[in-house]
Amino acid sequence: MEYFWYILAALGAGVGTGLAGLSAATVMVPILLVLCPSFSGEYGAYQATAIALASDILGSAVTSAVYARNKRVDLKHGWVMMACIIALSAVGSYAAYLVGNVVLGGFTLVLTFCIGIRFLVKPDTSKSGASAANVRLGWKQILISLFFGLTIGFGTGFVGTGGGMMMLVVFTAFLGYDLKTAVGTSTFIMTFTALIGFVSHALIHPAIVLECWDVLLICIAVATAASLLSARFANRVNSKTVGRVTGAILTALGAAMIYLNYFCGVVLPPLAQELLRTLAVLLAFLAAAVCAALLGFRFLHIGGEARRKVLHTVAFLLILVMLLAAQHWYVPVLLAALFVAIVYPVLKLCEKRGFYASLFQERAAGEVRRSLVLLFATSAGLIALFWGALDSKLSVLSAILGWGLGDEAAALIGKRYGRHKLRWRIADAQKSYAGSGAMLLTSFLAVLAALTASGIPPAAALCAAAVSALVGTVTEAVTKKGYDTVTVPCLLAAAIWLTLRGFSER
Repeated sequence: MEYFWYILAALGAGVGTGLAGLSAATVMVPILLVLCPSFSGEYGAYQATAIALASDILGSAVTSAVYARNKRVDLKHGWVMMACIIALSAVGSYAAYLVGNVVLGGFTLVLTFCIGIRFLVKPDTSKSGASAANVRLGWKQILISLFFGLTIGFGTGFVGTGGGMMMLVVFTAFLGYDLKTAVGTSTFIMTFTALIGFVSHALIHPAIVLECWDVLLICIAVATAASLLSARFANRVNSKTVGRVTGAILTALGAAMIYLNYFCGVVLPPLAQELLRTLAVLLAFLAAAVCAALLGFRFLHIGGEARRKVLHTVAFLLILVMLLAAQHWYVPVLLAALFVAIVYPVLKLCEKRGFYASLFQERAAGEVRRSLVLLFATSAGLIALFWGALDSKLSVLSAILGWGLGDEAAALIGKRYGRHKLRWRIADAQKSYAGSGAMLLTSFLAVLAALTASGIPPAAALCAAAVSALVGTVTEAVTKKGYDTVTVPCLLAAAIWLTLRGFSER
């Protein structure tokens, strides 16, 4: 489960770097500290900051390269700050090692929330009428650069950030940079400061590399890819849009992390604690998934059936995350009901907007709204029955996974290769042999993987996967008018539960 949080943290860090020049620690450190037990030790926060710095190196490099191609990097007025930041970053790194988790972890959590609020209040941080390119670097600007450069340099090593957000504020508020030039310039500087900071951390505490090499590789790869896509997106939209999106994400993330770190288990009763904890996880996943989907739509030119299936993936993964994050069956049931109560009226209002049709590409009016209600209502019922009444959480989880992946494979393969339609009298006329075959194979493999990973004996796992895949494929083929969202996961769960029960009674 921790690997999921590593990927989510790196994805959020990369998006923040590409959109607004945020250093990876702003997003990554709170998630690693709060949600990953591996970082709860004496030097857990120190290791988390080192991983964030390592992720900043390539992430900032590719981001600054994109901004440089758009002529958004200006070191003419930033060289003083760069020199100061580099000089002080190693000192801050050693100080962080001496302080430990208490100051370090708490500072990054509060910083995340405050930065988010700032961007919501003022999404475009540029000074009106200011232009750094046409202003000579005078003594006032040099003193400002010295003061903030030394401060940011120490913070770079101490807090584990590349200093991107603080540089952004100085460049826009004091040196007259527009937002995008400030982001490009700060990420250019951050490439070198992050490198120095990581090397300092690794030399002081070599266990970062020796014990956390797998986390390092995952976070660096994901953060770099997310930074590249986000930077390209940011250079094609206006600064206010970038600021508002970044502010909303960071405010929600910061508030959730502060609650989880300081108030969970202290103020609220157990049910409310678990509800809020699971909701925080869902919001973090949803923010990252939506950003990734929008970037994919924009730069990979995803459209048509593929776009529909991306949204379908986000929806069914949301249910899986909800199941994995919750400890009691009634928590995901309540959250599913809350989701329907909020999303249904919101989508109803948005249907009249121009962006809605191009984003969702519905086959019929209200299709997305209706499908989400069916999906979450069905999931709530399955969770209550199989997890709550029959004590088989695995049946629901496997069924949702098998249905979600199988339905996607059926749609994409059937759309492209489904020339030969099913000739069954009761089958949906749009279903094909190619699509049904893809559904059969994909759902079989998905259910088998879920059962095997949960420790089910191989014979029982194989039998349950085969029976459920066959039942799900036939059900999907004969169900019409989009109601396979209800019928397939229900019958999949029943087939898995009955098969496993039969093996347990032998």
